Amino acid sequence: MTPFGNPQARNQPGERRRPEGWPVGSFGDYTSAQAAVDMLSDRGDFPVNELTIVGVNLMEVERVVGRLTWGRVLAAGAASGAWMGLFVGILMSLFSENFMAPMIYGIVMGVIFGLIAAAVPYAASKGRRDFATTTQIVAGRYDVLCTPEHARRARDEIARANLGGRHRPDQ
Repeated sequence: MTPFGNPQARNQPGERRRPEGWPVGSFGDYTSAQAAVDMLSDRGDFPVNELTIVGVNLMEVERVVGRLTWGRVLAAGAASGAWMGLFVGILMSLFSENFMAPMIYGIVMGVIFGLIAAAVPYAASKGRRDFATTTQIVAGRYDVLCTPEHARRARDEIARANLGGRHRPDQ
């Protein structure tokens, strides 16, 4: 029995367990780690279900994408409300004899609700957050782990393919 336990239970969706295995490559970005796993998968006879890509040294990165003003907040609220209203209007028009009236009504009501839904939270913030951001989780590096019985082969094939994956025990 490997430290991985039951192979069928190992990859259950929603299960949150620490990853296990031996490091067979360490990469600076996810794309390189994915390329290493893809290369092993292309070999055909390598059991890729024995591999795990692990992001190490996670960081939450919040990038400022612009300044918020009342004009931008209201325009964004109106636009998102109009799209939702158009969707509702199209659904309503399917059950109506007049095709355009429900769509126009849906768009107008969507704009009104979109304006309100955008203006209330922005006004409540009282200028404490007058900027827009995007947030993502990134890793300092990506390690590819493998079960002990296949780790040597995975490490050797990654090295032979010159994918740049090196295990760095100091990190």
